[in-house]
Amino acid sequence: MEVGFLSVLALGFVLGIKHAIEPDHVIAVSTIASQSKKLLRSSLAGVFWGIGHTATLFIIGIIIILMKGEIPEKWVMSLEFLVGIMLVYLGVSTVLSFKNIHLHQHNHDEEEHKHVHSHNFSGKHEHKHKHKNVSYLKSMVIGLIHGLAGSGAMVLLTMSTVNSVWEAAIYILIFGVGTIIGMLFFTTIIGIPFVFSSKKVGLNKSLTQITGLISILFGIFYMYNLGVTEGLFKLWIQ
Repeated sequence: MEVGFLSVLALGFVLGIKHAIEPDHVIAVSTIASQSKKLLRSSLAGVFWGIGHTATLFIIGIIIILMKGEIPEKWVMSLEFLVGIMLVYLGVSTVLSFKNIHLHQHNHDEEEHKHVHSHNFSGKHEHKHKHKNVSYLKSMVIGLIHGLAGSGAMVLLTMSTVNSVWEAAIYILIFGVGTIIGMLFFTTIIGIPFVFSSKKVGLNKSLTQITGLISILFGIFYMYNLGVTEGLFKLWIQ
C-alpha cells in the first residue's frame, strides 16, 4: 500500500472522528445516552450509532460510485430534512419519558429494573413492573438515518480523494472507524452526568428533559434552515 494512500486513510480517520461530533449527531445520541444508568451502556449506544452510520455510508456510497452517478440535490436535502424530523421525535419522546411517572429502581444481574407507578385519567393509582435497557437498535437506526443524510457528501469527499473503487471502500470503512471511536468517546462523556444522577430522580429528570428540549429546538432550527434558508421547500414545489 502506497505511503500517499496511507496518508489519505489517516486523514479519513481524523475526518471520521470530527464528523462524529457534529451537533446533530451528538444531540441525537444524547437522547439515547440520557436513558442510561450505566456508563458502559451509554458508551455502547455511541458504538452502535457508529456501526449504523458506517453501514449506510458504505453501502450507498459504493453503489453510487460503481454507478458513477450522484444523488440529486433535492434528495440530499430531503434526507437531511429527515434528520430534523428525527431530532424532534427523539426530543419529544425524551421529554415525555418522565411524564406522570414515578420510578423506583434497583439493579441486579446487569439488568435495570424499574417499578413504574402511573396515574390514569380516573385518578386511580396503577403499578407496573418493567425492565428497561438502553436501546442499541434505536441507536443503530439513528446512525442509519444519519448515514443516509450524509451519503451524498461522503461520496463527493471519497471521489475527490481516491482513485479506485477498492480504495473508496477502504477509505469509507476507515472513516467509519473514526466515527465509531469519536462517538464512543463523546457518548461516554455525555453519559457521565446521567449515570451519576441516576439515583437522584429530580436531577436526572431535569437533565433528561433539558436534553430532550435541546433536541426539539435544534431539530426545528435544522428543518427551518434546510426548508427556508437553503430553499428545500421551493425545490419540493417545483
